[in-house]
Amino acid sequence: MPDASVSESLHSARQRLQAALAAAGRAADAATLLAVSKTKPADMLRQAYHAGQRAFGENYLQEALEKQQALADLAGIEWHFIGALQSNKTRDVAEHFDWVHSVDREKIARRLADQRPPTLAPLNVCLQLNVSGEASKAGVSVDALPALAEALLQLPNLRLRGLMALPAPSDDPQQQRHAFRQVADALAELQRRFPDAPLDTLSMGMSNDLEAAVLEGATIVRLGTAIFGSRPPFRS
Repeated sequence: MPDASVSESLHSARQRLQAALAAAGRAADAATLLAVSKTKPADMLRQAYHAGQRAFGENYLQEALEKQQALADLAGIEWHFIGALQSNKTRDVAEHFDWVHSVDREKIARRLADQRPPTLAPLNVCLQLNVSGEASKAGVSVDALPALAEALLQLPNLRLRGLMALPAPSDDPQQQRHAFRQVADALAELQRRFPDAPLDTLSMGMSNDLEAAVLEGATIVRLGTAIFGSRPPFRS
């Protein structure tokens, strides 16, 4: 894909986000765009960077570390880990990322806190909420969420920012909104329980449901295909 295609796609994605925010009656800076760059080569991220994108989301650790090395000459990139997080990955994630969106167990959070270098700012963390109750999908249940949040708020080197969710796919805008509203309600409940915590983030909404997510208060939307084009349907 030539430079112009990434730049143009990114411009279109930004316009779409701005239109969604305007339709929701929200401020133009109320949500930011996270470019999901998994399976895409570092050169495409470089093109997006030169078009003004700074926040990139990666799912696969080794691939992400290779891209970080390839793009080390670019200042100000914000790296978000959004994939499944196992114990054997926590050290590299703690050392090389600014955000983690996929924490759903206290054990993982404790490892991230212990392994975050003291020379770095606290790691921004979102708890992954299994809002659809799918057995095959990662995430903490709504009922277990307050206890997990309370545990994380006691850990050093972590900054609990909010929630991430991947609701069950739906083409029905009302069903999309219902799922996202549950996530927003869960965050509001955490804000009531923990008024001093910096709980300001709803990471939700992708290429097929961005508008519904923005209507329900998304502050980070994760777009990949809309910026970088289609990717392989499966990766082991």
